[in-house]
Amino acid sequence: GSHDSFSYWVDEKSPVGPDQATAIKRLARISLVRKIMKKWSVTQNLTFKEQLEGGIRYFDLRVSSKPGEIGQEIYFIHGLFGIKVWDGLKEMNSFLEQHPKEVIFLDFNHFYAMDDSHHHFLINRIRSAFESKLCCVECVEYVTLLYMWEKKHQVLVFYHHPLYQEYSFLWPGNKMPAPWANTTNVHKLLQFLETTLGERSPYGTFHVSQAILTPRVKTIARHLIRGLKNTLVHRNLPMILNWVKAQKPGVMGVNIITSDFVELVDFAATVIALNDLLLEEDESAT
Repeated sequence: GSHDSFSYWVDEKSPVGPDQATAIKRLARISLVRKIMKKWSVTQNLTFKEQLEGGIRYFDLRVSSKPGEIGQEIYFIHGLFGIKVWDGLKEMNSFLEQHPKEVIFLDFNHFYAMDDSHHHFLINRIRSAFESKLCCVECVEYVTLLYMWEKKHQVLVFYHHPLYQEYSFLWPGNKMPAPWANTTNVHKLLQFLETTLGERSPYGTFHVSQAILTPRVKTIARHLIRGLKNTLVHRNLPMILNWVKAQKPGVMGVNIITSDFVELVDFAATVIALNDLLLEEDESAT
């Protein structure tokens, strides 16, 4: 999976998003401030299509309306506004059309400046984009690849808002827990990942290990021009990747792992290779 999957493009000319504090919004009237914000808002270099081609199958999505804009259009957001959600969904659907056995997870987990009418608008966009590819809510353990292929389903949508209850194809957010370490320290991050894996539910939910470091205000202040990638990601990714290589999938093991800048190391290939351990278990059991 990728963290803030849509943030490969954010609009530094747009107003600052409603996910930011009032003080930041005031400061961001200065164009230089928005340029610096962009360096810290972008967590991915690859487009949705490129991420899919590189093996990413879980997408972490934050969305917002644009206050003051006429209509109910919804955009991706991380400090600054990204592309329209509709454009991203169409890009993903185009990939799925060409690869009918691939399955993706869309995790809509943060919503800003959205009332119920915005939510219904967005949910109808999701339905229009994927139609019969959408997998209705089911017992997690039943949803194998074989199950998805037989039903010609390719998309599981997790929606962290009470309105999920009105739509059979929206999975509740509590089926996709994603505990967050909120630290700049790679050793604390790895300890957190270990602890939360040990606490995960063995059945009934998916589980996201967020292998990401989060800058604090003072981190940004000290390294304004360098940005997230050069300050935190480059230096620590090798150690994070070593942790990934040491994991095992399956009950109480890793399930979905997310990272920033997924192309900087062999992240997707390393995670995918963990599945071979499940095959080895099956062979030894038989």
